[in-house]
Amino acid sequence: MKQQRPYPQVTLTRKGELALRGGHPWVYYNEIPQAQPARDGELVDLLSPKGAWLGTGFFNSHSKIRVRVLSRNANDAFDEAFWERRLRYAVEYRQAVMGEDFPCCRLIFGEADQFPGLTVDLFSHLLVAQTLSLGIEQRKELLFPLLVRILEEKGIPIQGLYERNDAAIRRLEGMEEGKGFFPLPGKPIPSSPLVTIRENGLLYQVDVENGQKTGFFLDQKYNRQAVARLARGRRVLDCFTHTGSFGMNAALGGAQRVVSVDISAAAVELARENVRRNGLEDRMEVIEANVFDLLTQMDEGQRPDMTAHSFDFIILDPPAFTKSRQTVDSALRGYREINRRAMHLLPRGGFLATCSCSHFMTEELFQKMLRQAAADAGVALRQIEARQQGPDHPILWNVPETSYLKFYLFQVV
Repeated sequence: MKQQRPYPQVTLTRKGELALRGGHPWVYYNEIPQAQPARDGELVDLLSPKGAWLGTGFFNSHSKIRVRVLSRNANDAFDEAFWERRLRYAVEYRQAVMGEDFPCCRLIFGEADQFPGLTVDLFSHLLVAQTLSLGIEQRKELLFPLLVRILEEKGIPIQGLYERNDAAIRRLEGMEEGKGFFPLPGKPIPSSPLVTIRENGLLYQVDVENGQKTGFFLDQKYNRQAVARLARGRRVLDCFTHTGSFGMNAALGGAQRVVSVDISAAAVELARENVRRNGLEDRMEVIEANVFDLLTQMDEGQRPDMTAHSFDFIILDPPAFTKSRQTVDSALRGYREINRRAMHLLPRGGFLATCSCSHFMTEELFQKMLRQAAADAGVALRQIEARQQGPDHPILWNVPETSYLKFYLFQVV
């Protein structure tokens, strides 16, 4: 190496080098045959087997992802100015791609924004952060106030930042789980973790403390608009509704009737409150039920109040059925079952919106499952649209993990 650098050196295998040169930002424990002593969370330099510098990243001996690459520029100095540039780049990207939707979007999407393991969502005047890497955890006292300052310079006043670090994966990084407001310098702690947001013309109350993930699924924003465009005059069954968002977009789009379903009593109550808040009670109801059981009962004629062909538009937005490669097969069975039932229940000419939010359920596997479900149901599918996550969740083509949401609109023929 031509210059002396202050970071411990980590030498990679040829396999690790090829992955890094290909643009992937993770170095696994079994790709490191040699390493100088380094503290967990510390920056280390990554070297090829021949000693060429490849990049710098966060080291963590607790994690199978032993190093998370932060930079491939040998001239980077990891000072406050570096982090401010990175934050501004992420924020300005959202301003460009989200336009008027910028005040309610994902600001930081982990590796896609070169912030390994960090997620930050903006809900009006509240930020919600989830930190899944030790290197970022050790620098959040710098990062979070910087982010607030940048947003306020752009006319977005921030009242607080809530940390949703109640994810079990943190333990794999040697960190504890927990949640609560982060103390921002010069700002009082907000009195409530509830915030009202507007999306696609609808108001939602978001519970950043107890809601799923960071409190609200921002990635489906524009997919919900696509559903609304097809919903006019239709009878809609909205499955796995969570906050009622797909159903309410359908109702706002002119649906004749909407029934939204979720197994969680808390989600059902929140969705009902959102329905009331938006004045949609006359055409929308929310019920508590197991979607698998309900679709089966409907398909087998056990629900006289909800029979086959009661609906001509069915929306399937399930949680991730698989979060690892080991459970993909069982997840496929679950996806195939709900899609087969939905396809069989719909009349010819009816519409189906169906999606998967699991990275491990690849596009190829999901399409194969849909073909099998259609064959089982004895129908054909006419594709209307194939969509992905919103642009505030950018996809890096050299990092497959950043592409996770598959969303399809079909007509059943």
